[in-house]
Amino acid sequence: MTIWLDPQEYDPVVVSTRLRVARNIREEVFPLYSTRDQSRETADEIIQAVKEQFPEGEYEFHRLSEMENRDRIRYMENHIISPGLLENIDKGSFFMREDEKVTIMINEEDHVRLQTLLPGLNLMGGWELCSQIDDLLEDKLDFAYHAEFGYLTACPTNTGTGLRASVMLHLPGVTMTGHIGSISNALRKIGLTIRGIYGEGTEAVGDLYQVSNQLTLGESEEEIIEKLNRVIQQLIKREKSTRVYLNEKKSTEMEDKVYRSLGILRSARILSSKEAMKHISMIKLGSDLEILKDFRGSDLVRLMIWIKPGNVQVSEKRAMDKKERDRVRADLTREYFK
Repeated sequence: MTIWLDPQEYDPVVVSTRLRVARNIREEVFPLYSTRDQSRETADEIIQAVKEQFPEGEYEFHRLSEMENRDRIRYMENHIISPGLLENIDKGSFFMREDEKVTIMINEEDHVRLQTLLPGLNLMGGWELCSQIDDLLEDKLDFAYHAEFGYLTACPTNTGTGLRASVMLHLPGVTMTGHIGSISNALRKIGLTIRGIYGEGTEAVGDLYQVSNQLTLGESEEEIIEKLNRVIQQLIKREKSTRVYLNEKKSTEMEDKVYRSLGILRSARILSSKEAMKHISMIKLGSDLEILKDFRGSDLVRLMIWIKPGNVQVSEKRAMDKKERDRVRADLTREYFK
C-alpha cells in the first residue's frame, strides 16, 4: 500500500488517517435487503455518476464477483476496502483512485461508502478530500436525507453526518503496561471507541488500534474531527511517555523482548500472521527507541501488511492453505531480517 511507505511522513505512533461517509440513494432498497437485480441497478447508477464526475482513468473499477479471492482479501488487508464489503461479494464493487487514497465502495452495508485514507495524522485533510468528492457525487445522485436526522443509513448508528473518522495508532507501550482497558473505557464515555486493526469486531494485532468516533448524530463533521484530533494528540503523548519510561526504567527487559523477537523472525520455519505481527511490532518499537539501528519504522509498517494472508498469496501468485502460507511467511521474514 503505497501511502504508508514515505519515510518523510513516518510517525512512530500514528500510522494512517481514514475518513468515510455512508450514503444511500433515496427510495432504493438497502443493499442487505435488495435482490441481485436491484443492487445491480443501483450500482449502475453510481458507476455512471463516478464516470461523469471524474476524469477517465483516475479511478479503477473492480467488481468483487469477478476477482480472485486472494485479491479481494489483499485489498481488505491494505485497507482499500472494508471487511463489510467482502460480505456482499455478489453485489459489491468499488472504485479505487490511482494513488489509493480514495475508495468509493458500492453496495456494502449502504449504497455508497466513500473513504479517504492518508498517511500519518491528517484528519482535516482527509475530511476536505472526502467532502469534495462527496459533493461531486451528490450533484449526480439523490442521496436519502432527512431535514431533522441528516443522511439516512442502513444502521441507525451512522445516521446524521454518516461520518466515521479514525486514526490507526501503534500502541505497544500502553499495551505492554496494561492500560488499553482503561483507555477504552475513558474513550467510550466521550463518544469515541478503540478497535482492532480492521475496525469493529476485530482484534488489535501487532499492537495496532483504530480510534474513531461512535456518534454521527447531533455533532457536525468539524466537531467530530476536532474532538477526535484532541484525543489522538493525548494518546500520542501517553504512548511516547510510556515508551520513554520503559526504555529508561526497564531497558534490559525491553532489549530482551526486542532481540527475542528478532531471533524468532530470523529463525522460524513456521509463522502465523498473528505471531509475525506481534514480533514485527516489537522490532518496530525497538527501532523507534533506537535499540535496533538497522531497520526503518515505515518499512516495518509495510512489512506488517505484506505478511498478511492475502498479500502473501498475491506475492506468490497462487492460492495457498494456511500451513503453506505460514511456511512462506516464515521464509519471507527470515529473508527480510537476516
